Amino acid sequence: MATFLSFLFFSCVVALSLVLVSVTAESLERDFLRRKKEKLTHFRVYWHDILDGKDPTSVLIMNPPKNYSGATGFGLTRMIDNPLTLSPELSSKMVGRAQGFYAAASKEEVGLLMAMNFAILDGKYNGSTITVFGRNSVLDKVREMPVIGGSGLFRFARGYVQARTHVFDIKTGNAVVEYNCYVLHY
Repeated sequence: MATFLSFLFFSCVVALSLVLVSVTAESLERDFLRRKKEKLTHFRVYWHDILDGKDPTSVLIMNPPKNYSGATGFGLTRMIDNPLTLSPELSSKMVGRAQGFYAAASKEEVGLLMAMNFAILDGKYNGSTITVFGRNSVLDKVREMPVIGGSGLFRFARGYVQARTHVFDIKTGNAVVEYNCYVLHY
């Protein structure tokens, strides 16, 4: 009986502590948000998806199922650590990396599920990230995907990116994509 009462008492103390931590965290967030002014930041980067050569930045994780014969590549998945540069040339200044994955998620058209962090490595936002998670219909001229979060100076981020293919090499699969990023943050 004493063991049961000790367990019950301990459980109540833990539960109360979790409630207090939760309430404190909520009030700290509210205080933080009240003191800060939300701002809109726009920046443009070029995303280099390199599939070939001795140092690819996009590697195959999974091929489509063997029994799938569609032309969309449904099921294909790639892990990426792509350079983000200031201009379309890979030799231009690198300001970050796009790290995550993309997967062919449509059986009807070439549509990718994109899940990636833009890790900023230079300038005012050095050390900050934005998270892009959404559908990319790669054959459309302009594709819009949501920014669902961020870190560092992009804490509490939300917004969207617009992607435009700058160059796509059908032989190698390499691509350069312009990303215009519109991010609301504090």
